[in-house]
Amino acid sequence: MKTIGILGGMSWESSAEYYRIINQAVRDQLGGFHSADVLLYSLDFHEVEQLQHQGRWEEAAQLLNQGALRLERGGAECFILATNTMHKLVEPMLNGVSIPFVHIVDPTAHAIRSAGINRVGLLGTRYTMEGEFYAGRLRDHFELSVRIPDEAGRSLVHDCIYAELVMGTIREASRLAFRRVIEQLVAEGAQGIILGCTEIMLLIQQEHSPVPVFDTTRLHALAAVDMALDGA
Repeated sequence: MKTIGILGGMSWESSAEYYRIINQAVRDQLGGFHSADVLLYSLDFHEVEQLQHQGRWEEAAQLLNQGALRLERGGAECFILATNTMHKLVEPMLNGVSIPFVHIVDPTAHAIRSAGINRVGLLGTRYTMEGEFYAGRLRDHFELSVRIPDEAGRSLVHDCIYAELVMGTIREASRLAFRRVIEQLVAEGAQGIILGCTEIMLLIQQEHSPVPVFDTTRLHALAAVDMALDGA
């Protein structure tokens, strides 16, 4: 079993879910008392959020790069970045890093393609929904058509993530609002919905959508386990 590095804390609410899912999957696959060999480096999300809000992406990339290098020096043999939004900075984050990295879009897209779906709705932070780094990878690498909510929907989703979900606050009113956004995307042709923020899975599960949902947190965590157990 390879040692999995988790670069997390963005927010720790979802990083905790990564840890749980990874360990449960290792136990399920290996049985007995097995658990994952994991290194977690958790950033202070206050600092990260301030850099995001102020558009100081180069400084944010330096933080991620330092974290990735610390994981490698600590003995991680592969690693994941436990957030969707900060995949915006994957290229500078990987500068000087030599261990394998699992990109969150890739296992998500493979699951979508395996389901026979080619038109998806994307929910996430405004940075994820509006940025080319995410939808572009889905489109260019996996030939998926991506829809995002309208301006009101994007604001609702983004604000809920930062005001509630990253703080561990789950409100039924927000769940109902998300469901309306999902229904609108489905009405516009989406055959599936990407939960493209690692905290959305705390609020939305499959029973809340009329079409398949693709939980990036779970899919990403399971892909890390597959890499860690490859050849084990």
